[in-house]
This record gives sequence, C-alpha cells and structure tokens, in this order.
Amino acid sequence: MWRLLRHKLPTEDGETDESRQHFLVVAPSFGSKPSTGISGGFSSNLAFFRGDPETTRISVLSAGMKVSQKAQTLSGVKFSIFTSDDRWFLQGDNRLTWTSQNTYALGTQPTLAGSANVKYDFFRLYETAYRKVKRGLFVGVGLDVDVHASARAGTSGESSFDESAYVAYNDRHGFSEDTQTSSGTSVGLLFDTRDNAINARRGWLASATYRTFMSGFLDGDSTWQELYLDARTYRELTPDARHKLAFWFLGDLVTGGVAPYLDLPSNGGDGRSARGYAEGRFRGERMLYGEMEYRGTVTPNGLLGVVAFLNATTVDSRETGERLFDAVAPAAGFGLRVLLNKRSRTNLCTDYAWGKDGSRGFYLAIQEAF
Repeated sequence: MWRLLRHKLPTEDGETDESRQHFLVVAPSFGSKPSTGISGGFSSNLAFFRGDPETTRISVLSAGMKVSQKAQTLSGVKFSIFTSDDRWFLQGDNRLTWTSQNTYALGTQPTLAGSANVKYDFFRLYETAYRKVKRGLFVGVGLDVDVHASARAGTSGESSFDESAYVAYNDRHGFSEDTQTSSGTSVGLLFDTRDNAINARRGWLASATYRTFMSGFLDGDSTWQELYLDARTYRELTPDARHKLAFWFLGDLVTGGVAPYLDLPSNGGDGRSARGYAEGRFRGERMLYGEMEYRGTVTPNGLLGVVAFLNATTVDSRETGERLFDAVAPAAGFGLRVLLNKRSRTNLCTDYAWGKDGSRGFYLAIQEAF
C-alpha cells in the first residue's frame, strides 16, 4: 500500500529497486517490565548492504527512544556494519538514558536486605573495529566508556538509599556515590558464520572480548579487567526452516581489579537477555547466562510466528562468598512474531516471561533477542 501511494510499483520478483539495498522499519514500541513499568516510544531498524550481497553480509543499524511510567527516558543507537566483501566489521553500542534501577545485594540467592532504588544518568560509548583475517573470522580493537552520573535516591524500593547495597559497596571500595566512570580499550576475536545477523536460520557466532579499564584514562575511576564471552548457534528442525531452535550463552567475568557497582556483570546489561527479570536484579563479579528458544512460523509465508524460551542466570560474588551455580535464576516465556520485512527477515517481537519470586514482564522489540 505504501508503494502504491508513492507510485513505486514492484518489479516482477515483487521488490522495488529501492528496497533491494535498504530495508527500513519504524514502529511504535510499548511494553511493561519490572525495571521500567509501562513504557512507550518508537523503535527503528535499518538493514542494508555496503557491497555486493553475494559477498557482503547484511548490515544493521537500530535506534529507539521511549519514556516509562517510572519517569525514565531511554535512548540508544546500535550498529553492526560490514564493508564491501566483509573486509571490515564495525560494531557500536551507544546509549544515553535518564533512568533508575533497584539495587540489591550481590549474588543470585535471596537476601534478607531489601532493594533500594537509585536514579542516575547513563552514557555509554562502545565502538569496535574488526578486520577479517579469513572467512568468518575477525580480530578487532575498541574503545569502551561507561559513565553513571548524578546518582541519587530514587522514589521506590524497600530500603533507604543510605542503607542500600549500592552505597555499602561504594564505601567498601572507595567509589563516589555521585558519579562513576569506566574507560578503557578492548581487543576482540569474532567468528561468525550465521546466514543472517537479524534473524539467523543456521550458523554460529562466537566472540571473546577482553576489556582493560584504566584509572585516569578519560576520567576513569578504577583499573579493572573484564572478559566478555558470547556464543550463539541455530539449528533447523525442518527442511523449509519454518521450525528451528536457537541457543545462546553469555559469560561476563571480572578478571582483575574492582569494578564500580553499576559496571559489575549483571542480568539484562546487554538490553535483551534474561527476559522475565528486571535489569540488574542479579549482580556479581562473574556471571554466566544461557538461553534456548524454539522459533516457528504459523503461516507458510512466515508472516506470523511464535516462540517459546527458557533462560537461566547464575552469578558469584567475593562479597557474599556465593559461587557460580550455588543458586540459579530461571525464567520462561512465549511470544508472537509479525514479519515486517521478508528480505531482511526483520520481525516485530512481543514476549511475555516469568521468573522466580513473582517476577514477570512484557517485552516488545524490533529484531530477535539473539
């Protein structure tokens, strides 16, 4: 209908010349989850090729902004860009938010201490450039900056701000309660054989990133190191790929030094993992996360689809003595999918998930969680 209004008639294969290289989706976004309450705004996704599609992978740029019931403003831009013939791969995660988060004692196990809400302004600049060394294999270097500023007592929570786990951690390690900055560089190794980064049907992704944050570098507050692992694979259950399984593993490990509280590994820090829990509900020096998702289409043309998923998080903490797998936070959920662009395989995704202790959330996004 949009093409008819613009007098852009499809060619014989059903696609306009304009749509062959660029696939843009803009849609309203709303949802409800423990960390935001009800939220609304917009999400956009631009998929495009920077070279011959036969030898160049599809690139993605996603952006959005929304406001929430808890007086939060959340915005960000992420991109994954492959240059011609995949010679270079550029990856970015950039965020600017005025937000809040309930803070808890470190670990996965329930504690007697309640939560305390902390409001803060968050700025992130993560930029990495990868160079292809062989088919599917890339090495890269990056710049990573996280700034949490104007931290102050929020309006909700079960404990007072002065008695919170956030304040206690800062007091133990000498961090400012108002502003905390982590700045440094990273080196990374990436192996990617997925047929489509937006909605893969087959292939693997495996990456390892080692970040070194330095005191005094771009106003960094402390020196510490982090190893971030990400592995994903996809398996078709039927020859027509209408039914498949997707698997995801994350490892986020502080390997040295002391990280600021809000930079410690935590669930949901990537923005899409641990559906069923509020962001930052589980936090510690090391975190492991796994997820399995069934994906199927209801209609033969793929317009409508369904998913069902299971995930689990475990963390450890030197502060509490808890070790990995001493406790696990599981969650499960299901979702519906509407295909917005068949060439890029971009879906409108709606999910509902349940975690333990009554935690639950409704999620809406453009593009799959992984």
